[in-house]
Amino acid sequence: MGWARKEKLTLDFWQKERLKIWYLAVCDSDPAKKDILAEKYPDVPFYDNYIDMLASGDVDAIITCVPHYLHPKMGIEALKRDIHALVEKPAGVYTKQVRELNEFAATKPDLTFGIMFNQRTNPLYQKVKEIVDNGEIGKIRRTNWIITTWWRPQGYYDQSAWRATWESEGGGVLVNQAPHQIDLLQWICGMPKKVYSNVKYGYQRNIAVEDEVTTLLDYGNGATGVFITCTHDVMGTDRFEILGDKGKIVVDESKKVTIKRLHKSESEMSDNISWADAAKIFRGASMDDVYSEEVIEFESVWGAQHLAVLENFAANIVDGSPLLAPGSDGINGVALANAIHLSSWLGREVELPIDEELYLAELNKKVEEEKVII
Repeated sequence: MGWARKEKLTLDFWQKERLKIWYLAVCDSDPAKKDILAEKYPDVPFYDNYIDMLASGDVDAIITCVPHYLHPKMGIEALKRDIHALVEKPAGVYTKQVRELNEFAATKPDLTFGIMFNQRTNPLYQKVKEIVDNGEIGKIRRTNWIITTWWRPQGYYDQSAWRATWESEGGGVLVNQAPHQIDLLQWICGMPKKVYSNVKYGYQRNIAVEDEVTTLLDYGNGATGVFITCTHDVMGTDRFEILGDKGKIVVDESKKVTIKRLHKSESEMSDNISWADAAKIFRGASMDDVYSEEVIEFESVWGAQHLAVLENFAANIVDGSPLLAPGSDGINGVALANAIHLSSWLGREVELPIDEELYLAELNKKVEEEKVII
């Protein structure tokens, strides 16, 4: 998908129009889309080949709304032609191809290169990151995120031949539904050093890729984490906990944040409290002298996140406003998803950064196995 305006734009234009994008070119390999576009937007050029569109002069920025494997390739082709690129999540299927995109983008510093991590625009997660970055809960000891609100019936997978395949999509819930949470996890808490995972493939759905994931994270400094996701829980849970030595953050359903701040760090409490006073806590004594509690309720931002990323992307092009989600950040989530896959394939803990060639070899095995089954 491409868009452009030939006259000089101002940030005020984007703000007033709320980024009502003027599409001057659309590209799709499905011929049927041409008729749909002609009916709705008769003056918009249609291309069935994205290279032709990029070379047309009709666009000065693109959004890669295409299958995952193509994100890095299309991003590079756009940047080659001095066209700004906003890559959809995930940045790619495997880190080797994403690294190539990042390295090429680095040779084009005057162009805007972003990724559609729309949850970074959510005030709730911005607040959580601010609290962690400010050291309000101290050093992280443990993270737990269970995000199983991705229920998808079999019909979802059956609607398109490319869905839930190794060859066309490159994975399941880790590359389709959960990349936003994987990004937020590392954005807020940092990248783990090691991963050990238990992943189920075609567990509750007739698919080749993963629909159930349980992963143990090792941050390398004693801190650990657990990440759980799936696509078969119709009553799904979204709960994110971050435990620090000076407090705890609990996020429920991406709507409510509870922050408990210890008056003294847990280590200081342990070193100085008597057993008799500790026993009072166990017997239900007031915790007011131990910690303070703050609860913040956030209104739903459903539907606004993509717009916010687009506004930020446009603002970076127009006046250099910092990107909330630089394209180069996309490799982190891909690396973590790759590590989770690889750990399950090898049946052992793996270190990050992973062996990229080994991952690609194992992924290609999955692609070939899939072809035999089909």
